[in-house]
Amino acid sequence: MDSFTFEPIGIIRTPFTEPKGMPIQPSGAKGIPGTVKVAPEYSRGLKDVEGFSHLVLLYVFHLSQGYSLEVKPFLDDKLRGVFATRAPKRPNPIGFSIVRLVKVDANTLHIEDIDVVDGTPLLDIKPFVPDFDNRESEKIGWLSTKAVDAEMKKSDSRFT
Repeated sequence: MDSFTFEPIGIIRTPFTEPKGMPIQPSGAKGIPGTVKVAPEYSRGLKDVEGFSHLVLLYVFHLSQGYSLEVKPFLDDKLRGVFATRAPKRPNPIGFSIVRLVKVDANTLHIEDIDVVDGTPLLDIKPFVPDFDNRESEKIGWLSTKAVDAEMKKSDSRFT
């Protein structure tokens, strides 16, 4: 297999100084403000982004060290395959969040509904487009009875 190297294009700023106690999904972070500081050399890429209400942020779980192919996710007490979870300790520690765009100020995006720790390196930004991104789902595996709990669940120290 080929290997790839990614360089951050910016940094995500949030009120969360550590993973413990923060929301585990954007649905539990409603209204929580943050900013995305895009490096100046990428700021021209923000042209037209203000026309979208929501953005997909792709980032690195930079505080995660190592990984396991089976993990005990925040919403369960059983071991699950890492690829059937959104756990941050993964072979490639890449995360994503769908956030609300409040405003654009030069190379700073003001956002809400952010669920990442302050200082998270940003890899990419994509517009959220419901016609492209929403899918009717027939099944959601072990999360079928647990997903509703995500809004109230907070992170603990199991993945740091």
